[in-house]
Amino acid sequence: MKVLLISILLLTFSHLATAQVRHLEADQAPIQGKVEELNWMVGYWTGPGLGGECEEVWMPAVDGHMVGTFRFWMEGKLVFSEFMNLIQDGESVSMKLKHFNPDLTGWEEKAEWTTFRLIELDENKVWFDGLTIERMGDELIYHLSLTGNGQRTIEEFRFKRKAL
Repeated sequence: MKVLLISILLLTFSHLATAQVRHLEADQAPIQGKVEELNWMVGYWTGPGLGGECEEVWMPAVDGHMVGTFRFWMEGKLVFSEFMNLIQDGESVSMKLKHFNPDLTGWEEKAEWTTFRLIELDENKVWFDGLTIERMGDELIYHLSLTGNGQRTIEEFRFKRKAL
């Protein structure tokens, strides 16, 4: 009985964790939205993630683009950074980003980027394909779907708003 209860609790927790992130089906189109609807993300945000420290900056939308940067370091050493762009993609919004090593060599090929397509957009929460972002007061919470060694995991980031 005890093993059954533990199994049920683990399955429930696993389901709740993966429910934080949604994925588009192959034939599913992204929904409509405007970049300006994501201005609630604007600011300077810091917090733990991936076993180290992170910081992120989002600038207000201009001309259908909302630009951001991210950097991740461990033990005082920069591990990687990202250049992010929330773009007006026709009637929808996509997040496009590129990763960089500390020496600025890119992870993606020159003409490629990592793209997250819009699934749902609320007043202070957005679901992209594989990424969920929610603002709760002075906290920005990310749930990111990562796949490695054939396993899908959800990484949570909890950033606090900071003054520059």
